[in-house]
Amino acid sequence: MSRKKIKIGVVGVGHLGRWHVQQLKTINEAELVGFFDVDSERNTAIEKEFQTTAFKSFEALLSQVDALSIVTPTTTHFSYAHETLKANKHVFIEKPITETVDEGQQLVELAERNQVKLQVGHIERFNPAILALGDRRLNPLFIESHRMSNFNPRGTDVAVVLDLMIHDIDLILSFIHSPVKSIDASGVSIISQKEDIANCRINFENGAVANVTASRISNRKMRKMRFFQPNAYISVDFLEGVSEIYELVSPEVHPKEGNFAISFGTLGEGKNARDIRYTRLEKKEVNPLQHELKLFIEAINKDHPPAVDGKQGVRALEVAKAILQSIAEHADIVNKHWGIVNGH
Repeated sequence: MSRKKIKIGVVGVGHLGRWHVQQLKTINEAELVGFFDVDSERNTAIEKEFQTTAFKSFEALLSQVDALSIVTPTTTHFSYAHETLKANKHVFIEKPITETVDEGQQLVELAERNQVKLQVGHIERFNPAILALGDRRLNPLFIESHRMSNFNPRGTDVAVVLDLMIHDIDLILSFIHSPVKSIDASGVSIISQKEDIANCRINFENGAVANVTASRISNRKMRKMRFFQPNAYISVDFLEGVSEIYELVSPEVHPKEGNFAISFGTLGEGKNARDIRYTRLEKKEVNPLQHELKLFIEAINKDHPPAVDGKQGVRALEVAKAILQSIAEHADIVNKHWGIVNGH
């Protein structure tokens, strides 16, 4: 039996919103009704490029759909999502979920009350490198991540923590199933009025630690995460869409499925011997944006929880805000020190 086509629209067709329009047109279970943007010139260009309808108002679009994909500046996320959920329509909303934690919590409560889906666009969950890990057991004791980008004026209205680092925050929270115990962070504004580079150490109650760095003033792109856990080291390259695993296994265990798997030799002797295995995993045929939008449509059609629900979006935002608070406290200490030094 064929499933119902979900009538969906896009709010905001800037750089990322344009990709939402493009990908939604490729999903068979979705019917792209049209879009709305406050920029009339942008409306004309997207309408012509994708042969879809530009609605003259948000309200007009809302009245014609089952769901909306909200791809507007973060400051407007709450107002658009609140009106959509209030109308009993489903919402896909780009990260971060809202500008404040309180706003995010309000959206979560409204979605639950009206029994509609609320999914947050933490796209790196669906990066081919992460998907390639499949059902492999991840139990990291230490995580190190680096996310570096060339400077681009787009996105500098918010700190790099909310622009880039929040991707890694969300992933780390999905891998370490323990409450955050403490956060120590620092950041510096170099070009924009907000922090352009930041580093934080997140300590979890189970003893796990994550060291996270994000920068938007790098001379080269880098998006890597490394997991260290008992008997294994895992390296994830988000740009290449590849994960590499170095692990200790019993000699009788054959290499797990992968695009490439070899033995590096044996550690120890006799019954205590362990093979050192290297496995390379990749799943490059996946389009992360299309994949997460498909999962959103599927959650509506099959009535199951979204892949990244509102609560997870709020938790990532809570940690991001705590990092920003730690950065501010660190800056106060530095400024006070330099004030004293300069005073002498």
